[in-house]
Amino acid sequence: MEPVSTDARRIDLNCDLGEGFGHWQLGDDETLLGIVTSANVACGYHAGDAPTMRRVCDRAVAAGVVIGAQVGYRDLAGFGRQFIDVPPQRLRDEIVHQIGALDTFARLAGDRVRYVKPHGALYNAIVHHRAQAQAVVEAVVSYGGALPVLGLPGSLFLQVAGAAGLPAVVEAFADRGYTSDGWLVPRDEPGAVLTDPGDITDRSVQMAIRGEVTAVTGEPVRLDPASICVHGDTRGAAAIARAVRAALGRAGVQVQSFAGPR
Repeated sequence: MEPVSTDARRIDLNCDLGEGFGHWQLGDDETLLGIVTSANVACGYHAGDAPTMRRVCDRAVAAGVVIGAQVGYRDLAGFGRQFIDVPPQRLRDEIVHQIGALDTFARLAGDRVRYVKPHGALYNAIVHHRAQAQAVVEAVVSYGGALPVLGLPGSLFLQVAGAAGLPAVVEAFADRGYTSDGWLVPRDEPGAVLTDPGDITDRSVQMAIRGEVTAVTGEPVRLDPASICVHGDTRGAAAIARAVRAALGRAGVQVQSFAGPR
């Protein structure tokens, strides 16, 4: 199955949400749910807990936002940003566990999990790590049949997912730097994270209309995304997301979930 890409007139706007834990809160979930079209909800392994999952699912359904499972390594201390060399069978089962936990709350809210997006270090690892990419795909297939998955264009993960019959949704990041190869700049390197709203909105329109982004080294990189991510844990995330959506609208781009209306 070929990766799902943009038609240059329609784009999904997704955001990582529900990333608090216990008394610790991160991001403005409620405001962001009034802006984005798809919510990548943390499932308790890198962030999130049962009350948070239930609250975000309830509010997502009320706002007409599509719910996706944001799955990751069992790494609360490192916020899922540390690579873990977990055996593939265990990783598969832990991904199933996370999807199932969120799906329970999504169904209680009146919907279901509509897609899966790996988080953090797992997202980056399965660009090249075949065993872990296969484990994530096996988990999604065993749990949800043909649930769409989000990933980087050209990644091994999307190739494996497409071969397994999953809709492979090409994703781009509004607020992350890209290498000339089309991969994300590591977070500990210069240019990895963008914070200027003007730069972020300009890049988002460029990605939605022209299907490309400018790498940190200046070259244009072809992406053809069907979904653009704005990070919920960035300072001023709600204002940035609102500016991105407004800029897309002014450019004539319809903002709509790749999974269709709820």
